[in-house]
Amino acid sequence: MLLNWKSTKVDTEKTKRPNPSRVRDHLANERTYLAWMRTAISLMGFGVVIVRLRAFHPPMLPTPGNGWKLGLLFSTVGLLTVLLSTKHYFGVRHDIDYDTYEPTDRWVILFSLAIAILGAGVIYYMLTIPSSLEGLMAPE
Repeated sequence: MLLNWKSTKVDTEKTKRPNPSRVRDHLANERTYLAWMRTAISLMGFGVVIVRLRAFHPPMLPTPGNGWKLGLLFSTVGLLTVLLSTKHYFGVRHDIDYDTYEPTDRWVILFSLAIAILGAGVIYYMLTIPSSLEGLMAPE
């Protein structure tokens, strides 16, 4: 009989109602994570394209140039995006579970700076490559 009295005791921790938007928050977190993954794949793919296009340089050019460095940089930023977004996803997931989520600005600022630097690299690269091959041809 004592067991029945113990089982009817109300524990406020167990009967606490969960956040009704918790599922929606988790789904939004997953959508954001997948968007970061698409961005990372695009960056890595763009890096591969830059490197592969530099492999088809005209035979008159004495060296392959620095395009491979830019392609490698894009691929590296894409890989870092995968790692950082995965870490961020699990951190936000934990915070949603414990109802302690606070948005941070550092990831947005970090990624914006990385893309700005990559964009500046592309613009610099496009402005410094020769516009025609006439000046590179050997005199006959």
